[in-house]
Amino acid sequence: MPPPAHVRPLDLADAATAAAVHRIGRAAYGVEAELIGFDGIPALRESLAELRARPLHWLGAVSAEGALAGFLAWAREPDAPVRGGPVRVDRLCVDPARFRRGVASLLLEHALAGVFADRPVEVATGAANAPALRLYERLGFVRGADFSPVPGLRMASFSRAATGP
Repeated sequence: MPPPAHVRPLDLADAATAAAVHRIGRAAYGVEAELIGFDGIPALRESLAELRARPLHWLGAVSAEGALAGFLAWAREPDAPVRGGPVRVDRLCVDPARFRRGVASLLLEHALAGVFADRPVEVATGAANAPALRLYERLGFVRGADFSPVPGLRMASFSRAATGP
């Protein structure tokens, strides 16, 4: 499969887009569940309707043929001002058929250079998810404290300072 051609906003009101995001998310989180030894990741049990109802902003990496290769979703922190406040990456998922082709890097670099440039960014991932840990560290995120939101799940937190004005 060729690498993704571009990054664009995704509209989950579109049924086909939402279905592709849901399919890729479940597949990617299935792989992460195996990596971290925990199958209770909430997104694995999330219905399509629940996914579409989440108050998130979405970007997708799309191939030249129009196929979705992966996506990034984020939210502003609830108490943050609309402009310049911190954002929390809620999910960064790549179609497992497109792993190791730069899709996650493309999405995150695009967001960091544009959408997130003037904002601090926070993200968490399974503490045993070595590929994700390497990605965040390579892109300048600083690892914070690990935490356990539920028994059996250890998460690694990361943050990155705003880089713009």
